[in-house]
Amino acid sequence: MVEKPQHNDLFNEDFTRRRDAARKRLDAIDPARQKGGALKDPQRREWFEAVYTTADGDAANVPWGNLAAHPLLVEWLAQDPGLAGLTALDVGCGLGDNAAALADRGAEVTAFDFVPRAVEWARSRFAGQQIDFRVADLFAPPPEWREAFDFVHETYTLQALSSELLPAARQALAHFVKPGGRLLVLSRARDEGQEIDGPPWPLARTSIEAFAQCGLVLDKLEDLPPGLVASRHWRALFRKPPSTDGHRA
Repeated sequence: MVEKPQHNDLFNEDFTRRRDAARKRLDAIDPARQKGGALKDPQRREWFEAVYTTADGDAANVPWGNLAAHPLLVEWLAQDPGLAGLTALDVGCGLGDNAAALADRGAEVTAFDFVPRAVEWARSRFAGQQIDFRVADLFAPPPEWREAFDFVHETYTLQALSSELLPAARQALAHFVKPGGRLLVLSRARDEGQEIDGPPWPLARTSIEAFAQCGLVLDKLEDLPPGLVASRHWRALFRKPPSTDGHRA
């Protein structure tokens, strides 16, 4: 399902037609939808690279390329004034809209994706903003990023990964957060035991709560029904406890 921002004139009939065609074409080459394919490319790296390469500059050909920040992030930012002057990391930045939304709230933003073409595209779109767009891998990040950020944001990265990769992904996300810092996670949601035909793979509550095993404390978990977006979502806010030596974000 493609999540569409409400009241966005971008999603006209022609845009929707191009996106539907792209989705079918990309599904046909997705290793997660082919027998044994996920074993050969568990991060679906080649597939994500193909998404941006074959998009040829048309956001309609990027299934998540809505050219607007995620509505549930926008809503949260409107309610939370606490980012000005803080360091923030946007995980899996894609075309850069979520990173730009964080920067608009006054954060000092670093944003990364493991697809160079995505990073180039984001840089060109937001060349006038002070955002450090980087090519990096969630599972092999720069060592200087460990506990380097006051605020870490991820939307839809976890749900793009198979269940086998989730523990390492959660640990990687938690490692970015400074003591006293926060992590915001947005994902499609499902019930425990619910059959899913992914990707994407909506997360069950236990997959969200498992961040507690990575040294994070759950501040708030929202189970959001369809509304701002077309399907049920989690919006989870975590905090890393301050270190015993008094280091705070």
